[in-house]
Amino acid sequence: MENKQSLSSPAGERENIMGTMDINPLLIKLSVPMMVSMLVQALYNVVDSIFVSHVSENALTAVSLAFSLQNVMIAVGVGTGVGVNALLSKSLGEKNQERANQTAENGIFLSLCSYAVFLVIGLTCMKPYFYAQTSDMDIARQGIQYLQLCCVLSLGLFTQTMGEKLLAATGRTHPVSYTHLSMISQLVGAVVNIVLDPIFIFGYCGEALSGTTGAAAATVIGQFCGAGMTLYFNLNKNPDIQISFRGFRPSAKAIGRIYTVGLPSIAMQCVGSVMTFFMNQILMAFSATAVAVFGVYFKLQSFVFMPIFGMNNGMVPIISYNYGARRPDRVKKTIKLAMCYAEGIMLIGFLLFQFAPDKLLGFFAASDAMLAIGIPALRIICFHFLLAGMSVILSSSFQALGNGMFSLIVSICRQLVVLIPAAWLLSQTGNLNMVWWSFVIAELVSVAMSFAFFAQLNKKIIAPLYN
Repeated sequence: MENKQSLSSPAGERENIMGTMDINPLLIKLSVPMMVSMLVQALYNVVDSIFVSHVSENALTAVSLAFSLQNVMIAVGVGTGVGVNALLSKSLGEKNQERANQTAENGIFLSLCSYAVFLVIGLTCMKPYFYAQTSDMDIARQGIQYLQLCCVLSLGLFTQTMGEKLLAATGRTHPVSYTHLSMISQLVGAVVNIVLDPIFIFGYCGEALSGTTGAAAATVIGQFCGAGMTLYFNLNKNPDIQISFRGFRPSAKAIGRIYTVGLPSIAMQCVGSVMTFFMNQILMAFSATAVAVFGVYFKLQSFVFMPIFGMNNGMVPIISYNYGARRPDRVKKTIKLAMCYAEGIMLIGFLLFQFAPDKLLGFFAASDAMLAIGIPALRIICFHFLLAGMSVILSSSFQALGNGMFSLIVSICRQLVVLIPAAWLLSQTGNLNMVWWSFVIAELVSVAMSFAFFAQLNKKIIAPLYN
């Protein structure tokens, strides 16, 4: 890998792209491939649930209950990757190649450590996790089968996530767009998952790989395929970083820098898992169908949020690079443009949820009982879409500027301090429809806090860069 040093001035190429290219086409160039790939990722997550729903409503509920811990696993992988992505981009902007390489190597090491943790969790914690949420043995059994396999074989998830962040961090577009390479890896994983889902879930490969177990098997095989692609691309087509584990030793300083940015992101997403866990408890008091509806909502809303998360993947390295290069005008313009695009996407999502909820639920073999609960649920919850685009973009901006703690504070207040208490209080009315308004209430608080924090960062960090 060391021979990459001989390639012609990649730093100069990066400057031409990240430092001088007009923000709008640059944001589109870096974001659109990731938006497409994450839309596909959302698709195969939804496809999992669609096929599982045709097995039984219990199977759908089991997968919904598994989401909290599954999301923690994703949070650790993505959050660590966010830390690596932001610091790698900043190091490249500062022309510090040694720090960039060290960040990448320690990021890969951390992804392997993360896998080891969830391997142990998958082997020891599945029964307590599900029995804490349901007394229905059939739901618990199917959930354990699904989540245990996802945890024990999560190496593909962590490897793929880290590999994608390494590719996306450079923003290099010549001779090849690395965001496109990252997109290809996700597309490969998604296509494999989608193809294998019906084969496994409906028992065409035997009873042992049917139902929720089959859904998990399709998922992890897709992740391993995507991981293989990112490994190949980083080793053979990424000259901007030189990865060598010859004589490698973990660097406490580098790991500290990564987690200074990454831990708030991990914690922020884990807060979402805690929220989901308690929401399931609140909803289970009404019915298992209410839990299934909540799970379906999370799958459907990923179609709205995933493109914005993909935009974040393109936005973060632009902000981080230009922050390191002391270009505040480009930092602010990137944030403004990303926010406009995000709000446009959220508006489309709002209109779909508001005017076609029955058709959306119909994909999940919704019973009359599920439709009775789900239609008003989707129509009420989607009002928070109109606010969420702003808070999501600002949250990622905080992370890109090295102030991920602000993102964490907003997330904790939104999902734990406001949403869960509001949902519980509204549940005491005995009217399930009232519970869904807690999402709107929480989003109002989130937007207000996000703008307040950004005003602080603008005054203390961005404005001084003009001097």
